[in-house]
Formats: sequence, structure tokens, C-alpha cells
Amino acid sequence: MLGNFEYCNPTKLYFGEDSLNYLNTELSKYGDNIVLIYGGGSIKKNGIYDDVCRILKDNGKNVAEISGVMPNPTLEKLYEGVEIARNHHADLLLAVGGGSVCDYAKAVSVSVNCQEDPWEKYYLRFEEPDCETLPVGCVLTMVGTGSEMNAGAVITNHETKLKIGHVFADEKVMPRFSILNPKYTLTLPHYQMVAGIYDIFNHICEQYFSGEDDNTSDYISEGLMRSLLHSSRIANKDPQNYEARSNIMWTATWALNTLVAKGKSTDWMVHMLGQSVGAYTDATHGMTLAAVSLPYYRYIMPYGLAKFKRFAVNVWDVDPAGKSDGQIAEEGLKAMESWMKELGLVMNISELGATEEMLDGIADGTLIMEGGYKVLDRDEVKEILKESM
Repeated sequence: MLGNFEYCNPTKLYFGEDSLNYLNTELSKYGDNIVLIYGGGSIKKNGIYDDVCRILKDNGKNVAEISGVMPNPTLEKLYEGVEIARNHHADLLLAVGGGSVCDYAKAVSVSVNCQEDPWEKYYLRFEEPDCETLPVGCVLTMVGTGSEMNAGAVITNHETKLKIGHVFADEKVMPRFSILNPKYTLTLPHYQMVAGIYDIFNHICEQYFSGEDDNTSDYISEGLMRSLLHSSRIANKDPQNYEARSNIMWTATWALNTLVAKGKSTDWMVHMLGQSVGAYTDATHGMTLAAVSLPYYRYIMPYGLAKFKRFAVNVWDVDPAGKSDGQIAEEGLKAMESWMKELGLVMNISELGATEEMLDGIADGTLIMEGGYKVLDRDEVKEILKESM
């Protein structure tokens, strides 16, 4: 492994069918004023809302709510949440939902006591909080983002058509605790389930496709990918299979809790492309990633051929005998494409609502990252987007 790094992950996890019981333990650590944050109301239909509210009441908490957090949380929604949390004098932000709800809670956390506009400070200048932040706890109901154990928060500005994620360096932005009950994920529609699965897979790829050294992180990543492939195929046929869904949930957490990034430069261009598509289409995050992945990977493959060959052999069991490195690598991407189609993922951005007229704007809104095998210019970004159509 090359380079120097530090590693600390302060998030405490409670995993399993009885994990919500531990909310009682965690609530005792915080003051009485809780802001409960959730999305469109599915937690009221499946009973999770009632269970959480009962625990909050039993612990004597004074609760305010931020409801209606959308899959791609907007800047306007962030401003609304900040006002609610300020007025309630919040001691803890409790996010109940998927990754977007957890992301949103972290964005509120760093913004409540911020004296500047949070969009300017955190999402345009990418500064760290210099104010007191509010603690965040998560009850996860949908997997994919890994937001339950990292410091990332993605916000969409519809006015400027920018969707930007800030992974905060300060570990205090990470959730103090997260509750992971795989049963909560069993009611998800198939479309959302497979979008989350691909989000997990691409998180690993974004870190894996960087660097040329012999890195322990790559071996861990290959194991996580193989586990996900196995469980995803079971869940695709039988979404109620608890074992498969629990493994997917656990893989999602380890895919993006900063562990496998250690010693890696990391890429993240698929996310930059997908997020820019999402800013124009408001499409489901995992599907935007799926739609741009293969054109991007085929474009950069010659620049990282050794890793793509390893990916084909170690993840997809491609037999290398009698084949060139390029043939092996391409066979791995074809195997990946077949798996994606098997799950029912969206394979082009036009299916998500992107049009030719949007491509210049999407290209302009794509942040260029420098950690992968090829640093793209704007013309290359647009060419990849055209291939993604």
C-alpha cells in the first residue's frame, strides 16, 4: 500500500431484527428536543413511524418533524429543515428513511448554526463547518448510499441545475449511531431495490478503479463485490429472502464507510456524471449511475487495463487462458453488463428523461475528478454522455 492515511469511524451500528430496541439506549445520551426527519410517508404505511414515535414518547422526548424529504433533497428543503431545527432548539436529528433522508439530516446538521449560506459554503466552496454541528442518528429503511456510516451529504439546486455531494472531512458529521434492520427494506419496490444494489456496487468500483499498487483495499473490495453479486441474484428472484437482503444491507455499509478507500486515490467520475444527469432529470440516483457506467468504464479501460483485467478475473471469473489483456478486460465488462440487465437496471440516460438538448448543460454541471485512471476534459465528458444516450 502506498501513501499515508488516518482512519476513524465513530458511528455505532445496531444490526438485526431487534435493532430498533437500541434506540432507547441512544436517546438517553441526548437532550429532550428531537427533530424526526423522514420522506414521503412510506414509514407511516409500514408501521416504522409508529414504532419510532412510541419509543420517542416513552423516553419523554419533545418532537418536531421534517417530513417530505425527497429522493434528491433540494436546497429549498434544506433551508426549510434548518428553520425547523433552529426553532425547535434541536438536540438530535433523527433520520428515518433511506440514504437521501440520512444525507439531508447531515446537511441540516452542519447548517443550523452556520452564519453563511450553506450552499455557498459547503457545496460551492467545499469548506468544512466552523460552527457547532448537531448530532445525527439514523434508522435505515433503504440501502445503497452507505450514508448511515459516512459523512456525505448530497443536495440538489434546481435553480442552477447542480446536484453536488460534499463528503465532510470532520468525523463529527458522521451519524453518532445507525440502526439497521434488514426487514425494513423488504417492502421496497423492485425498482428501488435494484437501484440501491447498483449504487452499492458502483461505490466499490469508484474506489477500486484507482491506483496500481498491491493494496489490501482492493482485495476487500473484490470480496464485497462477489458477495453483492451473489445476494443480488437471490434477492432479484426472491425479494423477501431475509438472508440475501441482510447481506446486501451490510455490504452497502462497508462499501462506503471509508474503509476500502484507505490507501486509494479513488475515482468518483461515474457519480459526477450520474449526479449531473440527476440534476436535470431528478431520476433515481442508482439508475443514473447504471446508465453512465459502462460507457465511462469502456472509455477509461485502456488507461487502467491491468485493474480491469483483474476485475474480470477476480470478480467475474473470466478465464484468461489464450486471451489478450484487452479481451479479458472487455469480457469482464460484458459480464457486468449482463448482470445489470438481469437485475433490470436502466442502461441509458434517455430512459431517465435526458435529451440531446440537455447534454451541454449536463456536461457543464459534471465536476471533474482527478483520482482515476484518466482525467477527463469537457469534450470527453460530453462524448461519454452521448454514448450513454
